Amino acid sequence: MKLHELKPAPGSRRPRKRVGRGPGSGTGKTAGRGHKGQRSRAGFSRRAGFEGGQMPLVRRVPKRGFTNIFRTEYTVINVGDLDGLGVVVDVELLVSHGRVRRGMKLKVLGAGDAPAGVTVRAHRFSASARAKIEGAGGACEEIA
Repeated sequence: MKLHELKPAPGSRRPRKRVGRGPGSGTGKTAGRGHKGQRSRAGFSRRAGFEGGQMPLVRRVPKRGFTNIFRTEYTVINVGDLDGLGVVVDVELLVSHGRVRRGMKLKVLGAGDAPAGVTVRAHRFSASARAKIEGAGGACEEIA
């Protein structure tokens, strides 16, 4: 296949609708906008979330609780997922394997069986993960 042979999938590209081109076109005169009203006018734009004067959903639903915008978010990985990754498992290794997004903090949880003799470097460990890794002859190193 060459560049000049590339074509879009059949039916994926439709010609644009040419509005306001006479009565025979089906979209002449009012160009599909109907008669009068706010949406028929040029320059119409509606605020996001506007519901025509009805009380908007965001104001109708009850507000409860508190969201801490300064919270620390962690990407979690289980000790069972560390098998076959190497002798030393750290954030950079997991990023290169596509398990963790770059820049995220890492917490290791205790689901699954820990691989034997693995050193794990993460920001946090659950108590069960630490017990499983050290029980299998490995080591847990917390990084700042």
